[in-house]
Parts: sequence; structure tokens; C-alpha cells
Amino acid sequence: MNYIIGVDIGTTSVKTLLYNTNGQVEGYANNGYPLYQDTPDMAEEDPEEIFSAMASGITSVLRKADLKNGTLKGVSFSCAMHSLILLDKNHKPLTRAITWADNRSVDYADQLKASGKAKELYERTGTPVHPMTPLTKIMWLKDNKKDLYDKTRWFVGIKEYILYKLFGELKEDYSIANATGMFNIFNMDWDEEALKLTGVSRDQLPELVDTTYQLKGMNKAYAKVMGIDEDVPFVIGASDGPLANLGVDAIQPGVVAVTIGTSGAVRVVTDKPKIDPKGRVFCYYLSPGKWVVGGPVNNGGIVFRWVKDQLCAPEKVTAEQMHMDPYDLLTKIAAQVPAGSDGLIFHPYLGGERAPIWDANARGSFFGLTRIHTRAHMIRAALEGIVYNLYTVSLALEEVVGKPTSIQATGGFARSELWRQMLADIFEQNVNIPESFEGTALGAATLGMYSLGIIDDLAKVKDFVGVTNAHKPNPDNYEAYRELVPIYIRLSRQLQSEYKNIAEFQRKHDIAKDK
Repeated sequence: MNYIIGVDIGTTSVKTLLYNTNGQVEGYANNGYPLYQDTPDMAEEDPEEIFSAMASGITSVLRKADLKNGTLKGVSFSCAMHSLILLDKNHKPLTRAITWADNRSVDYADQLKASGKAKELYERTGTPVHPMTPLTKIMWLKDNKKDLYDKTRWFVGIKEYILYKLFGELKEDYSIANATGMFNIFNMDWDEEALKLTGVSRDQLPELVDTTYQLKGMNKAYAKVMGIDEDVPFVIGASDGPLANLGVDAIQPGVVAVTIGTSGAVRVVTDKPKIDPKGRVFCYYLSPGKWVVGGPVNNGGIVFRWVKDQLCAPEKVTAEQMHMDPYDLLTKIAAQVPAGSDGLIFHPYLGGERAPIWDANARGSFFGLTRIHTRAHMIRAALEGIVYNLYTVSLALEEVVGKPTSIQATGGFARSELWRQMLADIFEQNVNIPESFEGTALGAATLGMYSLGIIDDLAKVKDFVGVTNAHKPNPDNYEAYRELVPIYIRLSRQLQSEYKNIAEFQRKHDIAKDK
């Protein structure tokens, strides 16, 4: 038997999975790292901590598996999008990795929107203008951190930095480049207008390569530490969203992938780039003839964590006494409340929002509270609000690529029976939960096997993915959601005019300090 490693560099951890070439998991490691938020709107990570997590993951799965020489055929990468690291002339970091969640460039995104340039940029790059993107981050750094900007020789993301350390080559795959907001999806090259806005020259960016590009000849010291042959090829891979679609076998027309982890997304694969006239969804490259159109949301499982930590202290204690996972207990409590939470609606914008409103100033709110509502109602309303928001992304996506035929759902939420049914009821679609519990890593491994010639078609992924749960919409539930979703959508539009005002108040009074 031969093997391949899929490495998923995520927002909070690196997940490393060893697969045999039949797509079966033979080893797993999950190595986390902290998020640094020294000031409001900051969201950074230490690139060296991420590199160590990656190396530890590979070391761990190989040590446990004890493979025979020559049976590891490759390592393939997935990576979270939109990270930015400034490097000096010696390729040493001048900054930490500024993540997609960093909102410090919000004013620059707003300026581009007000000037009309945001629409033009989106129509060429497929990436909505938002402070998540390296485009706006670099514009902010140019004005606010000029000393760092002037010292910078290279502008890269975390995957490019890691692979440079391993191989001494500075390459960037089309998929990650696509998400910078500086890549033209129609000529497959850096966008000249975007470069002018940032002041970055072409030779300050990595060389662009396809997602199947292979790196060989690893640094001997790192190879020895990880216990890997230095000649094992590393496939550069793609970004995490497109690979999540591949990893759950959502690469056929009309098959939608819905992911809820810390954040979330709704995505579908098309055979060519597609742009939304209203600018609500992204278009990212996966591989030749495969583009992923969809929308990411900031507020997925992180909202459930907030509910647990801030609203449900007594339940946390109860769960501990019962030796239960607190999330399982909260889900049981939420299940006691009827669909629609007796008219309580929650907008889950605790960390601003990307799709479909693309407003970093968005803030969360409960609407419809009465004396009859309990903490149980608030728990369920928060879970429903996450799915309502994903559904609004799906509605926007439907206008661009057509109505979905089925949904493949994945992410941490998929462990919950209640959330799976909620998804089917709110979307009014059959929902399948693939057996592969880390779809993004499987997507990376599948793309790696394709690059290495182990498989001859990405559609082979269907043999690696099994469905263990299938849910159909429940008419008793979706009737309530049909009434509430339009209210949810109208409310978000009406509140949008005040989001900036409340966000400016919070920044002025520095509500994040001492937290």
C-alpha cells in the first residue's frame, strides 16, 4: 500500500492526515496555535508557531504509522486564505501572519467601495473588496506602518512562507493568489491596477504556479526532524474553500458544499469563472476547468462558543458534573424549543461579516425578545441565525449559478443531529453528511494524488467519500422558517445603515481593552 499526507493549515490549527491511496485515513494529528489580538480589529498569528505545528503534525503521523521506505508518495497542502506576511530581503518575517479575520484595513475597503473601484476590482479578481484581503491590508500598511512597508522585500502568505523554509522556493498557487484580491482570474496573472493601489511591484510577489505544482529536494535538516525522505514531492495544493468542495465530492454542477467550522461557507463548482453583478460571492480557482463560486461567513461555530461562554455558565457547570460535552448539552436544550424559537431571531454578526453583506462593521443582535423567551430560546435562535445567514448566501449564489440539486455538509457542526436537520429545514434541501470528517485535508490529498499521477481524474474522490447521514426537510419545521427568513433578511438590510455608527462607538471607547 502507498500513502499520501494531506496538510490543512487552518485558522486555529494545522490538521495533518495520512491517507492510503484508497482514500482511507491511516493517521491524524491536530496541532493548534494562538490568535494574537493586541488591539481592536487585530487578528494575527505567529508564522513560526504555525510552521512548528505543521512539522509536528507530519512527524507525529509518520512516527505512529511507521511506513515502509518508499511508500509515502507525497505531501499535499490546503491553506486558509487571505493571510499576509511581510518578509525582508533575507526572507525573514517583519510581521506576524495577518489573518483574514483582521479588520484594521476596514477604512480602505470602504474607500474603494465609495470610489467605485471596488466593483471594478471584483469584476477582474473575483474577490469582493473587504479588509480580509491582502490588497486592503497592504494599502493600510503602506499608510500606517510605513517603516515596515519600506523594509519589505516580499509580500507572501503563510503557505508560501512555510514552503520557502522547506524548499528555498518562493511560489504561490493560483488558488491562494486568487484570494489576495490582486489576481486577475481572466488572464491568470497579478492584476496591474491592484498592484498600483498597493504600490507593490511584481517582483515583490512569489512566482505563480498551478495548484498541482510539485516541490522537491527539501531542506535536509527539516527532513531529518520530520522523519521524511528529502526527495518526497510536496504538492503546493490550493486554498481551503475549493479543497473543501473537492473533499466532500461537491464538484459536479448543482452540488453545493456547506461548511460550518469556526467560520462557514456555501460553495459550488463551475467550469469557468463566474461573477455576481451584485458582488456578493467570490470566484476562486481550484484546478483547470474547475472554479469555486460561493460565499464565506465569519460567524459559524465561533458564535456557538460565545453562547456557551457568555450566556450559559450554569449549563457549563452542569455539563461538567454530568461528564458531558457542554456543546452536546446546549444542543439538547435547544432541541426542546420549537423551530423558529417562538419568533426570536438572532443576527450572528459577532465578528463583522463577509458574505452576503460584506460589512466588517456588522454587529450581532437578538430581535423579537419577549418575556416568554428563555435562555433555551436564545441558544436555539443563535444556532438558527448561523444557518439563516448561510441560507442568504445560498440565495445569492442561486442567482449566479442556478438552484442547487443537493447539499454536501461538513465541518464541526455536522456532528450535531439538530444542526443537520436545521440545515435541511431552512434550506429545504436534502442534506448529505460525508463520512470523511476532514474534507479539506482529503481534498488536498486527492489533488495531490492527481498531481502525482496516482489517480487520473479528481472525480475519483467519490470513491473516497461515504455518506453516513442523510436528512430530508421536515414540513413541520420549514413552514416556520419560510415566515422568519424574509424578516431576517429585511432586518439585516435595515440595520446595515447603523452598523458603522455602532462600530465607531465601540472603537472610540475601545471595548476590547482589558478583555
